[in-house]
This record gives sequence, C-alpha cells and structure tokens, in this order.
Amino acid sequence: MFRDKNRVKNLGDFMHRTISVIRPTVVVVSGDLTDARSLNHIGSEQFEGEWEIYRNLLVQYNVTKKTVWLDLRGNHDNFNVAGWNSSSNYFHKYSVQGAKHSRSYIHQVTRGGDKYTFIAVDACLEPGPKRPYNFIGMITADEMVNIEKMMAEAKESGSRYTIWFGHYPTSCILAPGGGIREVIGRHEEGLVYLCGHLHTMGGMVKKMYTLQNEGFLELELGDWKDNRMFRLAAVDHGMFSFVDVHHNEWPIVLVTNPKDALFNNPQRENIRLQAESTHIRLLAFSLAPIWDPMRYKQGLHHIEVLVQDEDGREKSVRQAFSLDGTPMVFNVKGRFVLMTDACQIFQAFFGTTLIICILPLIIFRIWHMAVVRGRAKRPKIQWSFLRCWIRRLWLLASVNRLFFPLLVFYMYLLVGPWSVADVIDGHFGVVFMWGILVDGIFLPGSLTYLYGFFQLALCQLPLIYVYASILDRRYRHTISPPTRPKGRLRKFLQHLPFLTIITVEFILVYIHWASYGFLAVILGPLRTWSLVMNFVLWYQAQYMPDKCLHSGQAVWSTQPKLVKDDN
Repeated sequence: MFRDKNRVKNLGDFMHRTISVIRPTVVVVSGDLTDARSLNHIGSEQFEGEWEIYRNLLVQYNVTKKTVWLDLRGNHDNFNVAGWNSSSNYFHKYSVQGAKHSRSYIHQVTRGGDKYTFIAVDACLEPGPKRPYNFIGMITADEMVNIEKMMAEAKESGSRYTIWFGHYPTSCILAPGGGIREVIGRHEEGLVYLCGHLHTMGGMVKKMYTLQNEGFLELELGDWKDNRMFRLAAVDHGMFSFVDVHHNEWPIVLVTNPKDALFNNPQRENIRLQAESTHIRLLAFSLAPIWDPMRYKQGLHHIEVLVQDEDGREKSVRQAFSLDGTPMVFNVKGRFVLMTDACQIFQAFFGTTLIICILPLIIFRIWHMAVVRGRAKRPKIQWSFLRCWIRRLWLLASVNRLFFPLLVFYMYLLVGPWSVADVIDGHFGVVFMWGILVDGIFLPGSLTYLYGFFQLALCQLPLIYVYASILDRRYRHTISPPTRPKGRLRKFLQHLPFLTIITVEFILVYIHWASYGFLAVILGPLRTWSLVMNFVLWYQAQYMPDKCLHSGQAVWSTQPKLVKDDN
C-alpha cells in the first residue's frame, strides 16, 4: 500500500498478458501475497486494502478461469495474526485457496493421461507474531501427519509426479522427526520443492538451487516484490526443467530436452531418455533437424538457443547438458543457504559472540585472582600489541564494579526474558532466547538468536573494549601523568567510539518500540535495560575511585608489590 505502485500494474499485466500467452496448467504462488509492513518500514500488521487489491486483480483478469491458481501463505501474510479464526486472517477471506484449506493442501491435475500432484506445505507460525519474530517457519506434529496423509493420497491415486511447494526453504523450517526434507525424500514421485522467502539474500545469492541429499531438487525463486521474477517450469517425459524469468522479458525460452545438466536427478528421473531421444524439445520450436544424440554420448556439452519473435525481440539461452549423467556442481552459496539449518546458524552466531564477550573476562579474572593470592605468576608477554590488549581486558576483569554487572547480564541473557511485548495485537508474549510464549503456546527460538547476536555484536562486544580502553588509559596516566590538559576536540574523539555504539543501541531501542510499543521498551532487558546498564558502566569506568583499579594496576606495575583487591 505504501511503496512501489508499479507492483499492482505489473501484477495485473502478468495476470492479463503473460498467463494468456503461456497458458500454464497451474500457477503456484508460494506466499507473501501482501507486504504487511507499515509506512515506517518497521512495524507490521495486516492491511485489508492490500488483500483487496490482490483479490480484485484475480477477479478483474478472470485468472481462475484461465488456469489453476494455487496460492499459499507466507510469513508476511501471517504478521500479527493470532490464529486461523482471527479477524486479521485475510488469507482465508481473500485468497483463492484460503477459503478451502486452513493449512497445507493437495491438488491434482491430469494432462496427457498422466496425473500430477501439487502439495502445498504451510509452515506459518500459529499464532503469527509481528516482525522480526516471524522469520523461521514451523511444522507441528499434527501438520506433519496431515502432510503424510496427502502423500498417501497421491500414491493411492496413481499420480506419477509430485511437485512440492512452500513459502519457506527447508533450511528455514522447524519440524519434528527427520524434518520436512526427510518427508519429501521418502516420496519417490516427488521431483522438486519450490520455495521463495529469502529474496536472493539481498542479491548475494541469485541462483539459490540445490539437489538435496534426500533426492529432490530444491529451487528458491527470486522475489516478485523488487525483482519481478517468475518461474516457467515443465515436466517433459518425467524430467523437470525450468527457467527463471524477469517480468516483461520476451521471448521466453525453456529447453526441456536435453535438460540443463545441473538439474539432472538420476534418483527421480530417467535421464537415459535424453540419449535415446530424436528431437530437441523447447518451448520455442524449430522444424530443422539439428539433433543427433550419438554425437554427445559422453561428458558435458552445451546447447545454445536463439529465439526471435515477429517484433524483432531476441533471447539467447546457453546451458550445459549431459547424456551419460556427468554431474555438475551447484553454486556453493546456494547449497549452503538451502542445505544448512538456519536456526543452528543463528544459534552459532549468538553463542560464539556470547563466548567471545564473556570467556576472556572470566579467564583473566581467574588468572588475576591466582596472581593476587600468589598462586600464579604475573603475565610476561613479548609482543607489545598482544600485551596491550591483554592488559586492557585484565584490568576490566579485575574491577568488580564492571566485571560482575557484565557477567550477570550475559548469564541473564541465557535464562531470563528478553522482552515482554504485545507480540500480536491484544496478545502479550514473553520473548526468551530459546523461544516465545504467547497465549500459552510456545514458539521455538529462531530469529531470537540473531536478534541477540546483533545486540552483542553491535553493542556489548565493542563496549567491552571501550571500557577496557578507558581503564587502560587511567592506568597509563598513573604511570605517566599527562603534561597538559586535553583539548575539546581530543576529548570528543576519545569518547566518539562510545557515542557511536550508544547511538546504535538507541536505534535498536527505537526499532523495538516501533515494532512492539511502549510496554516492550519498559519491559525490555535486552534492548532498554542494557542501554541503561551501559551508561552506568561507562560512567563507572570514567569516574570511579582510583582505589578500585589498584588490584589490577599492581599486577601490571613494574613494582613487584601487590596490594589488596579493594574495588
């Protein structure tokens, strides 16, 4: 509703012209039918006007009379939706399939005597929180049973081919047992899992494709929202081929035989049919006999197709093919995104950063106490750079007024609530590191770990080194007092790192307020309370009595005598 009015015009053009030209048997619409973000880009809620636009376009261009329109919810369609019966669940009211199916569903079509099954996997959270806690999808045990029933129905009906689709990539879905990949992999007729959600990772991974270990292709499609992408796919003699196309890019060329070697799947397709075929088959045809498979029996080869329409527009497509199954290697970035577990990666980011924050301080604290009690020797380090940073962290670890608040804060992050907020309008939730409790329902932690990671990486970790540097500066001044007072510019530059970091933390608090309201700011240990704590710790580091530093200073002083720990 608030950005890029051309989206509506372009979608109407797609429904009116592109579908009429291609005349597909089925159109799969894999979620995020609406944006559901507020004018400030931060808040999130369901705007009925966006859903009305979507529905009106379907009606205006008579889409459901032209093709089978299989739409599905995405996380944007589920922002701030308390449940299926919620008044803000507009997917149920305005979508094509929402009125018939509450979650995952099955649809079958028959073409050329073959039955094709489409299984839609709905992994939206129930209830659906606002941004940013609505990024990872989840399939419950009950929903998994429902999906298993669909698989059995497809097999019993004599379906030859199954196309799976969902909004979330499998790497972004929490599921019981072996997960959704294991379920799809057990279905031998399943050719592919189609998904979206990741928007090409901001343009970093434009070709997000892989062949999963379980034996099926997983193909993420770049978004329509900003990039106007759609996918043309075909099944030719049991072999799945596709091409990703920018809207209004004509002509469109899809080579189905021989298919792109990168997407050969011997576990699900009889790729030997290519070597026995007598024709090249495309969605643009030629009468010229140009194909002799015996010339290409071994290794990788390339086919290039040039299509020109009557208006003089041209399209050239070049792709590799293999008739003997010679494999190609998928893009490493695409494989990584689709084959890893997003939740585990977020946990690793958070856990690693937390360890980096706390472990050096604990080590130096234990070492310091051992030196003070005469059980260990003072550190002797030759490299000046390393000695400087160890001294800074050592001094920080030796000051009780700084060390213990930091230690308690980091321990609290592991067990205590990070925020109490109106996670869904009218429904309070408690956000922990490991998940969200809302209306007695537990939503496992996923993006919460990434949320905490940004707090640690952008604020807490750099502030540790700010505090340590302040203490080290005070230590050096006791050894060699400055001969003249510092000018204003020098003082400003000295405090600039703290001011920069604290500004970032203010921005994070503002985003939290814009997303979840004033109560979330008041009851927000992760964001608001940490801001207050960091101001207090910075003030302590600057102005606490010199005696609080004596214990740490004594260890690093050239004088052998140690004094009592008095901080």
